Amino acid sequence: MADITPKDYFDQTIPENLKANPDVVTKINSIYQFKLSGPNGGDWYVDLTKPGGEVKAGENPGAKCTITMTDNDFVAMVTGKLNSQMAFMTGKLKIKGDMGLALKLQNIMKK
Repeated sequence: MADITPKDYFDQTIPENLKANPDVVTKINSIYQFKLSGPNGGDWYVDLTKPGGEVKAGENPGAKCTITMTDNDFVAMVTGKLNSQMAFMTGKLKIKGDMGLALKLQNIMKK
């Protein structure tokens, strides 16, 4: 777990979380966009408007909430080393769009 990359997290962990909690997909019913900078960064989206949810690399123009941060800060946040509220308050985590959706993000991100 120590050497997890954002790609690992989007390819494995989030799909596992969605499969384990299918009701989260129907409750949220929206699209998140992630824009991560840095050597292991990239763009991914989590589409919770599709049955079972979908996680893919790239951009989705239908996203209602965009999360922007560095790859290192993202990994620190999802592994519990960086508190998401502290990251937001210190500018390490930027949110564009629906803040209500951002608050629901923990439902799909937690391990």
